[in-house]
Amino acid sequence: MRILLAAGAVVATASTLLVAGTPTTASAVDVFGALRVPGEAAFIVGHRGDRAAAPENTMVSLELAMDELDFVETDVQLSRDGVPVLFHDTMLERVTGIRDTVGELDLAELQRLDVGAWYGEEYAGERMPTLDAFLESLATRETARALVELKADWTIAEVRTVIDLVERHGLRGRVVLQSFSLETLFAVQQVSPTTPRIMLIRELPADPVPLAERLGVIGFGTTVASVTAEPAALVALHEAGVAVLCYTLNSNEHWQEVSALGVDGIITDEPSELDDWLAVTAPGT
Repeated sequence: MRILLAAGAVVATASTLLVAGTPTTASAVDVFGALRVPGEAAFIVGHRGDRAAAPENTMVSLELAMDELDFVETDVQLSRDGVPVLFHDTMLERVTGIRDTVGELDLAELQRLDVGAWYGEEYAGERMPTLDAFLESLATRETARALVELKADWTIAEVRTVIDLVERHGLRGRVVLQSFSLETLFAVQQVSPTTPRIMLIRELPADPVPLAERLGVIGFGTTVASVTAEPAALVALHEAGVAVLCYTLNSNEHWQEVSALGVDGIITDEPSELDDWLAVTAPGT
């Protein structure tokens, strides 16, 4: 009942925001390749870069992932002066020891913070990257693509700053925007309906296709519990040409579970281990 109520609330909210979706010209196949069938290897997404090797959402972590994987994932928030920066948590404390939010400091203040020392002495002095710097690095790697999560709710004007950066670096189609926020997804749709986007959702509705169509998304990012609870939803999405990714899976058990269902992408903190596992379980990938 809880799952049904949550799914109903999502659909109802989406219906309020969007009377009719504007489909994106990009498709899941354009961005991710052919959608998977049960047992076929999923593509690997490095969660906040390669967190197993370097501190999350730093350029060293992200570049390690971009050099080895087709997809890297990162998180974007706005500084107090409106600059998109890469950081996951709302509070800075876990990584920097500072008891402020990202949005309470301007860019100069944020870039004085050490975002690497907490991980290990060898990374002391790492600074918080801007989205601009990350996209510049991504553009030098011809095959690399990025899933960029816009944290919390973004206005149309705020989303436009991100779209402008993506276009300035010539990365249209190589950057997929994603969010849990319907307001943010709606803003992206308004600013740039051709930008590929993913809805992050903890529990898939039993029939998620109408929601995908309203939002014009090319995929859903969800949990292993959601796809195992609603395997028919995964089938329906594939029939509609919509991809399904699972986050954040770091064990053989979960990799096996979602691969057996035909999930398209796996977001993981252990990209090298997942790559090794796929080499054994799905040789040739």
